[in-house]
Amino acid sequence: MRVLRLVIFGSPGAGKGTQAGRIAGRFGVPHIATGDLLREAVARGTELGVKARRYMERGELVPDEIVVGIVEERLRRPDCKKGFVLDGFPRTLAQAKALDEILEKLEIKIDAVINLETSEEEIVKRLSNRRVCKFCGAVYHLIFNPPKNSERCDRCGGELYQREDDREEVIKRRLQVYRMQTRPIIEYYQERGVLITVDGNRSIEEVSKSIGKLLEKLCT
Repeated sequence: MRVLRLVIFGSPGAGKGTQAGRIAGRFGVPHIATGDLLREAVARGTELGVKARRYMERGELVPDEIVVGIVEERLRRPDCKKGFVLDGFPRTLAQAKALDEILEKLEIKIDAVINLETSEEEIVKRLSNRRVCKFCGAVYHLIFNPPKNSERCDRCGGELYQREDDREEVIKRRLQVYRMQTRPIIEYYQERGVLITVDGNRSIEEVSKSIGKLLEKLCT
């Protein structure tokens, strides 16, 4: 099977992390999530991790040059020679161009950029119905994975609450920001002929099956 180097996009609640994990498992490549990379670099105390920590502790966005540096370090690891799935990077056009510079140095190219296109209505339904236990952190969904009691956790009896980020008005603002940031990136990859748009309004299994078929074609 050929090496697969992928980027996956999707708005909050589109399921990109789930799908990236499934792709990584199916094709035997690392799932590289930017958030995990930053936390790992901080925990390991790398030079870039120390710099990132200063911003994270103040609740500020980590500057592009630090994020790009951490991503480059990860892509240089031996396990990425067989491919990778980038999840959460690039987030801006500047980051997309920085990624190109990294890949040029490594003498490799992105094979495909998967865009999970999901309606605002579906995203609001998915996120606004999410509930989290204050005590043990268990996550429920009032439609897809409801607790026995809508106010209490099945595991520990702790109180369930709705995160601030999961309120409808906040979700809509997040979606607006996401679209403003990613539209130029999507156009950028579309012009390069590597963009694959997938209907993200369906179930996890249906979306996974569609992506799998598209990637199998890419591999042949």
